[in-house]
Amino acid sequence: MEKIHSVLKKNKKKLLSMKNVVGVGVGYKEAVAASTGAPVKGIVVLVRNKLPENELEAHHIVPKDVDGVITDVIEVGDIRLLGRTGKGIPTQPGVSIGHYKITAGTFGAVVKDRKTGEPLILSNNHVLANGTNGYDHKAQLGDPILLPGPHDGGLLDKDVIGKLYKFQPVGKAYRQSTCPKAAAAEFFANAFFQMLAPKYVVKFMRQSEKENTIDAAVAKPIDHKILNPEILEIGQVRGVAEAEVGMDVIKSGRTTGITTGTVRAVHATVQVDMGDGEEAVFHDQIIATPMSQGGDSGALVLDNQKKAVGLLFAGSDKTTVFNRIQNVMEQLDITF
Repeated sequence: MEKIHSVLKKNKKKLLSMKNVVGVGVGYKEAVAASTGAPVKGIVVLVRNKLPENELEAHHIVPKDVDGVITDVIEVGDIRLLGRTGKGIPTQPGVSIGHYKITAGTFGAVVKDRKTGEPLILSNNHVLANGTNGYDHKAQLGDPILLPGPHDGGLLDKDVIGKLYKFQPVGKAYRQSTCPKAAAAEFFANAFFQMLAPKYVVKFMRQSEKENTIDAAVAKPIDHKILNPEILEIGQVRGVAEAEVGMDVIKSGRTTGITTGTVRAVHATVQVDMGDGEEAVFHDQIIATPMSQGGDSGALVLDNQKKAVGLLFAGSDKTTVFNRIQNVMEQLDITF
């Protein structure tokens, strides 16, 4: 082992100067391990693309061994920073995205419309549809979706990735009453308070009867050909699974990147602060250990087999909450 490190140190500069080489290190000769079952350590040379020797000049061909140490060539492409929030980030799940009126959230997954088979962009309602309840005019179908999200520099004239296509309204715990009797009582109460406390206003709120189970929406991409369905640093989604207590899960999000957690509870009902002074109650939720921060909303949550189990939408420094992916798929009529 010491010999390998010594030879690598001595020849590192020369190897890195070769055309197409982007890195060197110590590793196993993969072809030998595959044929004999016995791993052999040597110098690993990382190249952008594996090219035929007849396309390279002699001094740019990686030798079979260096000073008696075997070499192996591994194709790795162009190594770059895995940006999630800046301009020119990959058009794939795990990066910044958002409705043109919000800050930014996470591009969760590429899914398919069950009726048309068209690819769609999945995230939260509060990421792609501005947290609308369907009648508050916060968003409407066809609204522009930016990648990256507005907070990360996304601009309406340059960065529209798609249009809002479908969303599940989020019902708040309480909403303004439209009852004529309540309106009359509100009028007289405000007239009374005008004399006692002129800076205060009385509003009658009605408790919502809506049972939220998802905070989700989908956008239709302007050009589906530019979408990469592989989740950044995770890869391809390999199906759907039911979350279970004790299950290890993983996500790729705009803010914290790759994080893991463990499911602590299922079929949970939680009261969530929606960030605008209002609250909403969500039923049939999955509770996990803390694995997210602001801006990770919309990230797809997967198990160890890369099967989707939930859609992350809320959390704190002590916990993370996500929708059951089965509910998301059913109510938005989508599939993977």
